[in-house]
Amino acid sequence: MAKTVELLLTDNVENLGIVGDIVNVKLGYARNFLLPRGLGAKPTEDLKQALAEKRAVAERQMRELRSQRETMIDKLAEHEVTLERSCNDQGLLYGSVTQRDIADALVADGFNVRARDVRLGQTIKRIDSYQVLVKLDADLEADMKVWVVADRQIDMDEREEMEFDNEGNLIEKESKPATQQDEQSGDDAAEASAEPAQA
Repeated sequence: MAKTVELLLTDNVENLGIVGDIVNVKLGYARNFLLPRGLGAKPTEDLKQALAEKRAVAERQMRELRSQRETMIDKLAEHEVTLERSCNDQGLLYGSVTQRDIADALVADGFNVRARDVRLGQTIKRIDSYQVLVKLDADLEADMKVWVVADRQIDMDEREEMEFDNEGNLIEKESKPATQQDEQSGDDAAEASAEPAQA
């Protein structure tokens, strides 16, 4: 039994093709998704001719969409997003910033971006600035800056003394061994406290 079947798309199907395309798909995908939804049919010359006008419209829409995305990528490369979040005194977030959070912020700024277009290279779990990749197509992508800021004033000096790993977790630092000078200072202080007070 054949594992694939050839179909003529009767409508645009994301990540597969546009109306009028002839595609080879898995039999289960055809039976369970494309055919029940009227998205594909057995290829015939009559059907191809009947879909010619609809295909011309789809091709024009694809060209327009491509042009819009190229313009948007240029703008995204120069765009920055600021997200305000609750955090503790060390700058660790109560939760994390997700692809959806960034996409929603971009949509609010006028960019037609979906959550899956946002590619996070690391988990965002603390206040900082991050380079985030937005990928609209195989050859259309841009790196943009995302600022994650605290929703209140925190002690930045204390935060700067702390180190975090790529997952936003606090790196525990080993206590430094006492130096000879520190030990000598401690001995001097002990001797001074032991001396009787002069009458």
